[in-house]
Amino acid sequence: MSATVSTTAETTTEATAPAAAATTASAATTAPTGPRPTTGRASLRQRLRRVAEAAVTPLELDDVLDVFHPLRKGADLRAKVVAVQPETAQSATIVLKPGRDWAGHVPGQYLRVGVDVDGVRLWRTYSLTHGPRADGCISITVKAIPDGVVSNHLVHHLTPGQMIHLGQADGDFVLPDPLPAKLLMVTAGSGITPVIGMLRNMFSRATPVRADIVLLHSALSRSEVIFGDELRQYAAEGRLRLVELHTDRDGMLDVADPATGLAALVPDLAERTTYACGPVGLLDALEAHHGEAGLPLHIERFRTAVVATGEGGTLSFTGPTGGGTVVEADGATTILDAAESAGVLMPSGCRMGVCFGCVLPLREGAVRDLRNGELTVAQPGDGVNIQTCISAAAGPCEITH
Repeated sequence: MSATVSTTAETTTEATAPAAAATTASAATTAPTGPRPTTGRASLRQRLRRVAEAAVTPLELDDVLDVFHPLRKGADLRAKVVAVQPETAQSATIVLKPGRDWAGHVPGQYLRVGVDVDGVRLWRTYSLTHGPRADGCISITVKAIPDGVVSNHLVHHLTPGQMIHLGQADGDFVLPDPLPAKLLMVTAGSGITPVIGMLRNMFSRATPVRADIVLLHSALSRSEVIFGDELRQYAAEGRLRLVELHTDRDGMLDVADPATGLAALVPDLAERTTYACGPVGLLDALEAHHGEAGLPLHIERFRTAVVATGEGGTLSFTGPTGGGTVVEADGATTILDAAESAGVLMPSGCRMGVCFGCVLPLREGAVRDLRNGELTVAQPGDGVNIQTCISAAAGPCEITH
């Protein structure tokens, strides 16, 4: 979801006390050699912390530090919003100053972002889009989707100075080193976000990139192309060949169509390694096309692919958050989506089975993994943990939340 840009976390090295030695009368007047013991310093820090904790009771000391130094080393990983820069009418790049424990990333990777909306912390996953930055900031670019609580909050309501929660970077949608001689990047809509991070880092290298790059990007219209001006500038400078498709003018891309599909748009397709990110339909079509032709393909999905479905069932939520809620769900809708549609506040993260941020205990019933059709069954009272973002009901289910 995934030249390395990273910040180096500070480390503190403390000397260790020397091994005990035999004591003699003359040793008492001999100055010690080697590292000095740190027991006294450590003890002093502990005493000072106890004094500080007593002074802020009933609060925790870390709660107070979070107010004055939220990005400190050792704190929960957060970031300060530096800027919110509009890209299109419904998308924005959010520039963030991460905490000192941020471990860096490889271009193409993603991270989890947690925001508090109406008193509830919600997590979503977004690709990192920045190139090398001297200020140590990072960025994500978000497209607001209809009824998307988090995406609309980030694009339309987030302001500089606010704090958000972060996870470390993850994902294997990254370019190899060395680069293939010929690259094809196929993106649509917000699927451009991991790819722009790759391009910005490639084109910032001291040694010019010599790869032959074709970027095929599809959007609803010219005005809806995220990073449109930047991509067109890259093309004008000869850094890549840009094939820009607009649905309002060109219609939907039919990957396999011999007259208007990939073969027509990229005649040397068989010589290229393809990286793709976009809607499920596009990625499924590329998988089928490249699989049949035996061509190399690397894809990044924002949602898990549904392979196997069943009959569905009734979801009953018990516990302090979802207690008493009953939802009828079909066999193709994830438990997470079905519950959120019914107004249940659900934990979530990547929404594609990677981060395990959506795990809840299945107290009774059966669920089906939509990726492969496997059933997970819980007997009454079992409490089997399930990933709600990739599981659907396979009969009546009771879930504790």
